Amino acid sequence: MTALHRDIADCRQCAAHLPHEPRPVVQFSTTARLIIVGQAPGSKVHASGIPWDDASGLRLREWTGLRREQLYDPSLVAIVPMGFCYPGKGNGGDLPPRPECAPLWHEKVSALLPDRRLTLLVGSHAQAYYLRGQDKATMTERVRNYRTYMPAFFPLPHPSWRSAIWMKKHPWFESEVLPELRKAVAGTLT
Repeated sequence: MTALHRDIADCRQCAAHLPHEPRPVVQFSTTARLIIVGQAPGSKVHASGIPWDDASGLRLREWTGLRREQLYDPSLVAIVPMGFCYPGKGNGGDLPPRPECAPLWHEKVSALLPDRRLTLLVGSHAQAYYLRGQDKATMTERVRNYRTYMPAFFPLPHPSWRSAIWMKKHPWFESEVLPELRKAVAGTLT
């Protein structure tokens, strides 16, 4: 474990705003060339301490073509959510990631990662943070025009249960975007 891993594990920056004791959930190493930036851990991930250890994670693996052992291999995949700790429940779902987390940690983690990498921006929170100032597109427009953000970024919807509804409204995602996503992920890992 690096000093940065320890510092993140010890972080209590937003403890007063969380419903539970902070439990940062993050995974990275200096060799990970695929980075997944999602929202924040949900209650199941908070309980297990394993990133994407829920139905959203299963859907994300289906979308990307990653096997479970690949997803959880920090030498291959960095998992750096916008908020490292479970933010709690709100009306209609989990609260958004705490705003303190990404500015505090993302640049430090990014500095350790290889320059040649692909970052999956999973959901509107990740896209708003990483693509700020680049455009005023909606999440759907960014996903549809994913090539605009390549080779550094690949915008995706969040793979929650709600994505099934979104995918029915946007069938091009499954037929056009997912095959290209799988190719990009496979190419990054080889």
